[in-house]
Amino acid sequence: MYTFAQRLKITAFALMGLGVIGLAIGFMTAPSTVEEAQAMVADAHGEHEEKHETVSQGEEKHHETQDDHTAANTHVDAHEEHHDDAHGKHLLHQLQNKPWAALYVAAFFFFMIALGTLAFYAIQRAAQAGWSILLYRVMEGITAYLVPGSIIIYVFLVLTGLHANHLFVWMDAETVAHDEIIQGKVGYLNVPFFLIRAAIYLLGWNAYRYFSRRFSLAQDHAKAGDISNHKKNFRISAAFLVFFFVTESMMSWDWIMSLDPHWFSTLFGWYVLASMLVTAVTVIALVSIYLKSKGYLPKLTHNHLHDLAKFMFGLSVFWTYLWFSQFMLIWYSNIPEEVTYFLTRIDDYNLPFFGMVAMNFIFPLLILMSSDYKRSNWIIVMAGIIIILGHYVDIFNMIMPATVGDQWFIGWAEIGAFLFFAGLFIYVVFNALSKAPLETSGDPYLGESERFVY
Repeated sequence: MYTFAQRLKITAFALMGLGVIGLAIGFMTAPSTVEEAQAMVADAHGEHEEKHETVSQGEEKHHETQDDHTAANTHVDAHEEHHDDAHGKHLLHQLQNKPWAALYVAAFFFFMIALGTLAFYAIQRAAQAGWSILLYRVMEGITAYLVPGSIIIYVFLVLTGLHANHLFVWMDAETVAHDEIIQGKVGYLNVPFFLIRAAIYLLGWNAYRYFSRRFSLAQDHAKAGDISNHKKNFRISAAFLVFFFVTESMMSWDWIMSLDPHWFSTLFGWYVLASMLVTAVTVIALVSIYLKSKGYLPKLTHNHLHDLAKFMFGLSVFWTYLWFSQFMLIWYSNIPEEVTYFLTRIDDYNLPFFGMVAMNFIFPLLILMSSDYKRSNWIIVMAGIIIILGHYVDIFNMIMPATVGDQWFIGWAEIGAFLFFAGLFIYVVFNALSKAPLETSGDPYLGESERFVY
């Protein structure tokens, strides 16, 4: 049995504590009025804003001296005042969204790891793969985060539906009233149906996790020759994968793509899935290496880790294929409602946009291409850290441009959200690992996993 190390437990609580402090500062420093938002932007831009203000004052004085055009200027001033009010309100919403968006990025990312691990686990079960059986308890431990992660995500979505923030513009009645494109999607993009769909996704995923874990533990205590629980796990895993691949795509449309309700991509569900799977496999590898370094999982060999590294490499290439396919087709066709998605990210998020491509493709390709490197634990760990951070930036790029626009920067909220959910994830996962033996004992293919040689 694994014992949750006190030092690791303290680290998890420390990360959560620091995260709460960072998030609290992020929310408290968010502006509450348009004037505060404009002052924050003015302070950030410094002399540029002062110069712009001086020019504006000069123009106002010039207009005041034009007696012959008083009526026309009054109309122009009224139009400009209305435009300034709309711009100020939009700026306020962006800056108020910033801590909420940071919270959403972190909450979704760590939930995505657990969900991706669940899908990878189900694939192993449905395929009746032999090599991965020694990793089942590790995967089940990681998927334990699915329960608290689901609760956090759903509460967040409910609060968003109650207008606690302005992340999803299609939830704003005033915006919908002036937007014909969103009006055409109201049948699907409405708060009650949105929350009902989310509940179906989360209940379905958690139900599979509960029953699969139950059958897995029951198989350990089954009589010799009784593989009924193994067969049950096979059947529900095959059924779950059908449910998962449909609901995962819909989830990606609902929770991420609808942040940009004018934009759409038929590849988006697959793109999110690729990011989800490669991050999940990476975390499985890192947790396995950590446990083995502490003297656990004695039957786990470099052959098993080599296969995990192959998945890390292959799925990184798969993610890159989908990223390039989506980017190239949209950029080449140059359809305004599609290409603006990438224009926003290239113009305002140039470094994180192209930086995450390097982190998610170039580094894994160079580091994990060699078969020898795939057998080196420290190289797998180094590549894994880069992949995890790279895909965190990927989720950041999906969410932030649609919610905060060009008002982004890495501040207290962004750092605090990552630390809090990293601490929560570590605590839940390693606490779950301590609840059952780390090695299965009743699986009919266990011997194949123990003798696995690449």
